Amino acid sequence: MNAVEFTTELSGAATLQIPTEVAAQLPKTGKARVIVLTDEATDEAAWRAASYEQFLRDDSAEDAIYDSVR
Repeated sequence: MNAVEFTTELSGAATLQIPTEVAAQLPKTGKARVIVLTDEATDEAAWRAASYEQFLRDDSAEDAIYDSVR
C-alpha cells in the first residue's frame, strides 16, 4: 500500500479538494482508502482534563486486590 499525504481546506461541501500535484501521483483507476484527520475540537482540553481526573481517582474496591501485588 502506498500513502500520499496532503492538507486541504474544508468548505462545508460534500467534496474534498485534492491538490493537482497530489492527484498526479494517484493511479487513474482502482480503489483507495481515505482517512480524514481534522484539528482537535476546542473542548478537547476539557475532555482530557476530565479523563485525567478519572485516571487519578482511587481504584474501586474490586481492584484493591492488585494493590498488594507490587
